[in-house]
Amino acid sequence: MATFTAFDGTVLTVVGAASPDPVICVPGGPMQASAYLDGLGSLRLDLRGTGDSAVPADVASYRCERQADDLEALRVHLGLEALSLLAHSAGAAIAVHYAARFPERVARLTLVTPSPRAVGIEVTDDDRRAIAVQRRDEPWFPAAFAALERIWAGAPADDDWAAITPFVYGRWDAGTAAHAAEGERRTNRTAAAAYYSGDFLVGSGLDRVTAAVLVVGGELDIQLPPAHAARYAALFPNGSLALAPRAGHFPWLDDPGWFAATAGVTLKGIRG
Repeated sequence: MATFTAFDGTVLTVVGAASPDPVICVPGGPMQASAYLDGLGSLRLDLRGTGDSAVPADVASYRCERQADDLEALRVHLGLEALSLLAHSAGAAIAVHYAARFPERVARLTLVTPSPRAVGIEVTDDDRRAIAVQRRDEPWFPAAFAALERIWAGAPADDDWAAITPFVYGRWDAGTAAHAAEGERRTNRTAAAAYYSGDFLVGSGLDRVTAAVLVVGGELDIQLPPAHAARYAALFPNGSLALAPRAGHFPWLDDPGWFAATAGVTLKGIRG
C-alpha cells in the first residue's frame, strides 16, 4: 500500500505491488472502496473518500470528471509515460474522462461492464426487460422481476432496490449475496450522490484515443446490455468488444478463467 497527493492536496491510497507495467484498477459503485477488485490487476486505486484514501475538503471533487486528475497525479507519482487502466462499472466514467483529456497518456484501456452514463448511451426499461426475462427459469426471478416492474412504473416498495440485486450477477447464491452486501458497506453514499453531478458527459476526445480499448460486457448484464456494450466499444478508433457468456455485471466472478484470458490479467485468489 502506498500513498500519493492528488491535485487538491487530498492524500490517496493505491494498493498492490508495483511493477514496470502495472494495470491500474479503477473501482465502480459509484464510489465503492477498491477492495472488491482485489486480484484483478497490479494496483487498485481507492478513490477519494473511500477505503484508505482521505476524505477531500470539497464535496464537488467527488465528481467523476474531476477525479480524472487523480489518475494523472497517480501517473506522475509512479513515473510512468502512460497508464494501463482497467475500470469497472461507474469507474469507467473516470477512465474515459482521463482518456479523452490525456489520450497520449493511455497505454491500454479495459472497460469492464462500464456504466454508459458518461458517454450518453441510453439504456431504456425495455432494453433491460429484454435481458431480465432471460432469467425467468431461476427461482428468485418472480419476486425480483415484480420489483423491477414496480421500479419501472415509478412506484417502488421500500425493499425493491435490494430485491433486484440477483439480476446484477450471472448466478445468485450465498457467495454473490455476500459480495453484494459487502459492496454496500464499502460505498461512500455522500460521494456517490455527487459523482454524476454537474457536467459529467464526455463531450469529445474519445476519437483521439489511439490505444487499444477493450469493452468487456456480460450477456446477462441489465446495466449494459450487449447491444449497448457494442455501441460503447465503437466510440473508440481501436475499440473492441468481448461478451462474457451468461455473465452479469461482475464477469470475473462468473467465469474467472474466461475473464483472465480475455482481459489479459492474472487473477489472484478469485474463484467462480
